[in-house]
Amino acid sequence: MKLIAIGAFALASLTASAALAQTQGPANPGPAIPGVCVFYSQRVLAQSTVGQAVQTRVEQLAKEVQGELQPYATAIQTEAQALQQGAATIPADQMNQRRQALQQRIQEAQQLEATRDNELRYTLAQQRQKISEAIEPILVAVYQEKGCGIMLDRESVFILNPAMEVTDTVIQRLNAQLPTLNFNRMPVPAQPQS
Repeated sequence: MKLIAIGAFALASLTASAALAQTQGPANPGPAIPGVCVFYSQRVLAQSTVGQAVQTRVEQLAKEVQGELQPYATAIQTEAQALQQGAATIPADQMNQRRQALQQRIQEAQQLEATRDNELRYTLAQQRQKISEAIEPILVAVYQEKGCGIMLDRESVFILNPAMEVTDTVIQRLNAQLPTLNFNRMPVPAQPQS
């Protein structure tokens, strides 16, 4: 099922980001360049309390959806096996009706799964947007406090002097300002018809 993949993908991306953030550079990283600061947004999502809370909640929602979809999968599998086993004994007209009904159930299950998949993706995107909105003023304040002339994205930088990275400061302030988000699965807004 796709829904399990969403939770796994989100977890894997956050875990991978955290692992990348933990890698050690050279023993002598070179001089810190005055006015150059580096921020790693993926690490904030992986290591902040709100980022971890969002990840945990999305995983819970994915499990709920999986529980919602499981009866469909079980019923479809049971009916498919019954049709396969009764192929020789079920009259042709009944077999056709049951196959059509099964095909309709399969389509309904696929449609529901696609809907839930979209809802989970939308929900995760909305929560990440809220985190980004909370981070922005923190970044501006850190930028000014550290006397940054430029703020680089850590994903664009291969190796850096750790003295230039401001991610830990941002995580600490975000943890204090926005420790968690409470949310449920959100319906995807209807797209305007053109």
